[in-house]
Amino acid sequence: MKYIETHQRKVRGESVHKTKEDKNEENEEMSFEETHVRVTMSMKEMEPDNNKRSHSTGLLGREVETVDAEYLVPEVENFVDAPDVIKLDERIKLWLDTGYPVHLIGPTGCGKTSIAMHIAEELGRPVVWINGDESVTTSDLVGGYSQIQQESMRDKYIHNVFKTTDVMRADWIDNPLAIACKYGYTLVYNEFSRTKPSANNALLSVFEEGILELPTKFGEERYIKVHPNFNAILTSNSIEYAGVHRPQDALLDRMVCIYMDYYSMDTEVNIVQSHTGLPVDEATKIVNIIRVIRDKLPDAQKPGTRACIMIGKAIAASNGSDKINIEQLYCDVMAAKTSSTLDMLEKQNLVRDTIMVVA
Repeated sequence: MKYIETHQRKVRGESVHKTKEDKNEENEEMSFEETHVRVTMSMKEMEPDNNKRSHSTGLLGREVETVDAEYLVPEVENFVDAPDVIKLDERIKLWLDTGYPVHLIGPTGCGKTSIAMHIAEELGRPVVWINGDESVTTSDLVGGYSQIQQESMRDKYIHNVFKTTDVMRADWIDNPLAIACKYGYTLVYNEFSRTKPSANNALLSVFEEGILELPTKFGEERYIKVHPNFNAILTSNSIEYAGVHRPQDALLDRMVCIYMDYYSMDTEVNIVQSHTGLPVDEATKIVNIIRVIRDKLPDAQKPGTRACIMIGKAIAASNGSDKINIEQLYCDVMAAKTSSTLDMLEKQNLVRDTIMVVA
């Protein structure tokens, strides 16, 4: 008995209306050469490609290449290889080579993110970026179901039989942490301490057991074995800054924490020069003024190297115009960390006095 072909109902990729006799006839029509070619192609797809990474074979290799195209190695511009920067760079890479994630802690604007991205570039692996804040959840890190689709199938392959089946299909989407763990990418977690500690619990098993758990999945797909090329660099402001959470001790114990302070005078001058193109004497004057102001303000309000760069770019853009109020440029940059009008007046006086002394 042959079923009447009414539609293409498929089971495991084959149309159900085909009988056993139909399939045998099709197989007999296939020549030996065609069979040999198909088997050979299937075997080649299973063989590893030496031009790809060791974990990329067959279909997985093509998948990894597709993901690599979306997460490229960063290119850091205007990075200064000063002696103190090189020393810190080597120290961070030593800990990464040892297998530990590195947590860079320090005041805002001291260069934490820049050196993290520079090291990620040196590692030569694609980079996955996370920017922490209060709204970040575990799902934002590991992934989740993006949508659930409902499909209705009407089965009419037997006369006088009507059957309806509702199928619920959920699509899972990997988020940055899962992608980095699965493919061995470098994770740069910026502003790590601004994320609530509970959201970062997924990192515990990643750093300790080398396993990432996907909480909303089931069975074998619930766990991802962390790729041996995976690295993590985290950056945080010091705990006294607003909006900063203290990470759980269990997580801090599983990483190496390096405290970063502002770079030396010479290094800051080199950084300002590389970003602005100003002469050495002009860059030195800017850094001198900011460093004097920095020493007289509380930690959370200290202007960093980034403030020097911003002021330097404004001066460079002015092309020596007499209409530019240099004192106002410094005040504009420092206004971001000002809490009141009185506070701003005090900073204006501090800027004025400092410029007069340094000049």
